[in-house]
Amino acid sequence: MPESAAQQVAEVRAALSHALGAAEAALDAARSEQDAAITRRTRIVGAARERRKRLAFERDKRLREIGELRERDLAELAAAAIETAHIAAPGAAGLPWSRWRPTPVGSPAPAPELRVGELLLPYAEEVPALLPLLDHGHVVVRGPKTSGDDVVAGLLLRMLGGAAPGRVTVTGYDPEQLGGGLAGFAPLAPAGVLRFVGPGGLGALLDELVDHVRRINETVLAGEHSSLRELAAATGRRPEPWRVAILLGAGRVDELSRHERSQLDRLLRTGAACGVHLVVRDLPVETGPGIEVVHALPGDDARLSGTGDLPVRLDPGPPATVVTHTCRQIADAVVAGPAPLPLDSLLPEREWQESSARALTAPLGESPQGAPVHVTLSDYPPHALIAGPSGTGKTNLIYAWMGALAARYSPTELAFYLLDFKEGVSFARFAPGRRDPSWLPHVRLVGVNVNTDREFGLALLRFLSAELRTRADAAKRHEVTNLAELRAEDPTGSWPRIVAIVDEFQVLLAGRDAVAAEAVDLLEDLARRGRSQGIHLVLASQDVSGIEKLWGRTALVAQFSLRIALPRARRVLAEQNTAAEVLPRYHAVVNADSGAIEANRVVRLPDAGDRDRWSDLQHRLWRRRPQDLLPPRLFDGDAIPRLGDSPDFRRFTDGPTTAPVVLLGETIDVEARSARTVLRRAPGRNIAILGTRVDEACAVLHTAARSLAAQFAPGTAQFAVACLDTDAHAAVEALKDVLPADTGYYDGDTVDYLLEDAAARATEGTAADRPLHLFLYAVDAAPGHTQKLLRQVLRHGPERRVHVLGWWRGAALLRDTLGGQAARTDDVGAWVALDVHGSELSPYFPGAGAPAWYPRPWRALHFDRSVHRGAEVIIPYGPS
Repeated sequence: MPESAAQQVAEVRAALSHALGAAEAALDAARSEQDAAITRRTRIVGAARERRKRLAFERDKRLREIGELRERDLAELAAAAIETAHIAAPGAAGLPWSRWRPTPVGSPAPAPELRVGELLLPYAEEVPALLPLLDHGHVVVRGPKTSGDDVVAGLLLRMLGGAAPGRVTVTGYDPEQLGGGLAGFAPLAPAGVLRFVGPGGLGALLDELVDHVRRINETVLAGEHSSLRELAAATGRRPEPWRVAILLGAGRVDELSRHERSQLDRLLRTGAACGVHLVVRDLPVETGPGIEVVHALPGDDARLSGTGDLPVRLDPGPPATVVTHTCRQIADAVVAGPAPLPLDSLLPEREWQESSARALTAPLGESPQGAPVHVTLSDYPPHALIAGPSGTGKTNLIYAWMGALAARYSPTELAFYLLDFKEGVSFARFAPGRRDPSWLPHVRLVGVNVNTDREFGLALLRFLSAELRTRADAAKRHEVTNLAELRAEDPTGSWPRIVAIVDEFQVLLAGRDAVAAEAVDLLEDLARRGRSQGIHLVLASQDVSGIEKLWGRTALVAQFSLRIALPRARRVLAEQNTAAEVLPRYHAVVNADSGAIEANRVVRLPDAGDRDRWSDLQHRLWRRRPQDLLPPRLFDGDAIPRLGDSPDFRRFTDGPTTAPVVLLGETIDVEARSARTVLRRAPGRNIAILGTRVDEACAVLHTAARSLAAQFAPGTAQFAVACLDTDAHAAVEALKDVLPADTGYYDGDTVDYLLEDAAARATEGTAADRPLHLFLYAVDAAPGHTQKLLRQVLRHGPERRVHVLGWWRGAALLRDTLGGQAARTDDVGAWVALDVHGSELSPYFPGAGAPAWYPRPWRALHFDRSVHRGAEVIIPYGPS
């Protein structure tokens, strides 16, 4: 038992010892693990602390990068906003006043937005605050009067300076200050860019603008486009200017009537699409689509409805000097007018391809919409009336029309007859000249500087009247009634349409004389019957209202149903038609219905007066002319014709002749005929030159001598010359180069020998004798005892081929030579009067009256009782 107990004790002790060892080992292991855990924890805590540091560093770094990126993005956005603003409001629309200047842009460009101040944005020094107005909507300004006026003035100046002159027109309604609020813009008023309406004119103004919107919708947009902006984008042209109404009201709703309120609402809804815009201050306008509101508060408290709550600092008003200078520039440009079209815009792709059988049609220019405006001459309208004050482009319009027609119709289809009664050579370019031998192939006649030669205008009408009879006779033969049918029946005939253009035609009809009376009768006949035979009249004048010969001739005026009115033209359109009063330069109103308002067509004209451009066209057409086409007849009233150029003189030959022809000068007619008197063996075949102008008298006698000498072979005729005035001595000396060598020359001391021989020949000679022609200079200075001899020569000489060609220095002096007041005057059957009044010629003129003749330089009146019913005006030939 004891052993068992001890053994048990030992076992217990062993177990306890073993347990204690195990516990200690476990404790050591636990302590080791604890130490390891503490070590790990320390490492983990340290690592966590390092990670937090790294994360904090990365966080701070990223936050710094985000901040920098934000600032950069905001700066870029601000720069983009500034750039966008500069694009949206270029030049005058967006420049600050310190750098402002007008920068007009062509009408096809989109309308810019307009700067009113600066948006106060962070990270941006200057972001323009913009308002869309033109082609977008309307602007309402609210706030103090001073800042509101500055906003209105700034908007108005930017609109005007950013558009082409005349493309913005302004109407001001300012009942409080009677226009004083817009006083700086007053220079625009004379040019029609700005006008004011009175305190009671708001209703009429709104009615006018509403009617304008209606017209644009009906006639311009016509359902094809929704707005003028869309039309301009589609066509590249803006047909109508912007109309801006500045309405500075009194601010109370009850001051607008119901009608005014409704009209204002209509404009706010529909005006912008038609180019009508309102800038309103102190009138009750509710906000809505297309209406920008400016709260014009001082400092940084201003706001724009389009930018929300962003603060805005408004610009001050534009400097007064800038406003005045800019308005004057714009007014001057508007008065000068827009640039004309190029002449080439009227020309066809292929020339001379059209037929004039039924009409002549060609474009005269472009409409405001950019479409060609064609003008027709036919049975209706048959004739045209053009009116425009001096300097408005009447000649340029005629050039343009002629160029467009000449490029389309060949010379076999179209013939021009041109006459210009004003002083100048506007039409001379169409005839060959010294520097340019070309001519417009269609032109048959050119008359320039004919302001004192109204007889030439009458000659043209007579020629056209004869051509009308020729065509009417041909139509009868072919049993047709008009030119188209005649050309179809007679295709080999030459029947071009004739266009006779007479500039300043009122000169032809001026005065109460036979020329005017016959001219108006011929005009009426040509206007009435010419249409069917292809003869068209184009009459141009500065003012048709004062032409007395047209008064009461309603039938004549009615034939000119095509009316073309240049700027400020009077009375060419219907009485109530004032469309021409507001036309700019290089524009015209074309009306094919006798001037009725509803037939108006506004046309923008080309610059056809440029000599180089016209020369290119003329030379091109001239090179294509038929080779047998003769140059046109050029009549220049300031030029002195030459005998050597006379077709009649060039036809003379020195063969035998029994009735020589004396040429005396050039007749004022279409065919450049020479005035002539035939020296037949008949009583009275003598010629008297009457007047005191030595040079002209000597020129007529020189022409007569040269023309006679050209018809006789040497030795077949006798010539004798007596000079009784020393002033004519040089002219007589010049005859020695013209007359035969055996010509006798006499003076005051020897003239009696000549007259004695001539009287003997006149009374005793025979018709078989050689013709004797006496050229007597200053016959009235012959000695008194020779007068009886001279009367014998005058009375009996012509039957024996003795003829006197004498110069008397007055009509009464010739009467003295013939035997006094009671003497017969038929011994002198032909005469040429120089500076002798018509009343002095009555003894030598048939009937009880006297010829209507008022002397003018280098013109003469010729009468031959054997062939003339009335006297004809001639131009003496000048020295060769």
